[in-house]
Amino acid sequence: MTRFSRHLAAVALVCFSAFSVAQSNDLQEISKLLRSGQHAQALDKVNQFLAGKPKDAQGRFLKGLILTEQNKTAEAIEILTALSKDFPELPEPYNNLAVLYASQGQYEKARQSLEQSIRTHPAYATAYENLGDVYTKLASQAYDKALQLDSSNTTAQTKLALVRDLVPSGTKPVKPAPAAPSTRAPEPVKTAPTVVAQAAAPAAAAKPAATEQKAPAPAPAPAAETTPANDGSDDIIKAIKAWAKAWSSKDVSGYLAYYSADFKTPNGDAHSAWESERRRRINAGKNIEVAVDSPRIKINGNTATATFRQSYRSDTLNVNSLKTLTMHRANGKWLIQQERTGN
Repeated sequence: MTRFSRHLAAVALVCFSAFSVAQSNDLQEISKLLRSGQHAQALDKVNQFLAGKPKDAQGRFLKGLILTEQNKTAEAIEILTALSKDFPELPEPYNNLAVLYASQGQYEKARQSLEQSIRTHPAYATAYENLGDVYTKLASQAYDKALQLDSSNTTAQTKLALVRDLVPSGTKPVKPAPAAPSTRAPEPVKTAPTVVAQAAAPAAAAKPAATEQKAPAPAPAPAAETTPANDGSDDIIKAIKAWAKAWSSKDVSGYLAYYSADFKTPNGDAHSAWESERRRRINAGKNIEVAVDSPRIKINGNTATATFRQSYRSDTLNVNSLKTLTMHRANGKWLIQQERTGN
């Protein structure tokens, strides 16, 4: 098996970095069955679980992994595609779709899925490496085509030989191995272990901690840890908590008012289309509770970065994740220009 195939295969066992450590016994049992190779039993269990919670993201993701292990690629693609549409802010479904597309030799589709994963989570190192591997395969195909059209093209021959040193010609990615995740798996699982819990203690706060060590004075209150003084961070925290409150109370207009007109939508959609989707998603939930914990603020003039733990609970989803907001001040009000979930 080539380095490329091992890497793509292993990633299919990576689970959501944004989900809370606390999981139901059902999901833990399904995960154990999956890891032990009891795929039929795991599928029966996850189908029973989803019968009661058809919209549960973790359960649906697990089913996609099980179908992948059973070599039911078309069904796995269908599950993960629907999941990515319902939860477009999660990078892992896009990444695992790329694994499945690559296993079929559909490298262009794999590229598109990986680029979507990266747009959702710009710091997703695994997706970047996978994208490099996919580009290598695409390059190999392009050089092959060049040589079919001009067999005397020595430059293309040299380049193709270099590419084949990385990915031998004719080798395709294989389905994920049924064993535990390889050493590639823990990389994106930096916030918390989840369905296939292989990671150690959460490490999401490592980067802010490095900033705290540089402070010459004893650490002040969490809200001001990364700011030299009360330079407006209190106003930003108040804005974030008001944004979370509007979200929790399903005050959609109030919630959307905290986003700037030039907000960078996660999927690059038009702002109006993104607003419509947010209205639909928020109004669809019966109960929503959003809490903000341990905010850390960095301010540079009229621009600020806010990082905090976001706890989201609804009738269909329970997520605890690291959230980063890029904000700017306009007419005395702090507005969200961009948001990112995860490390």
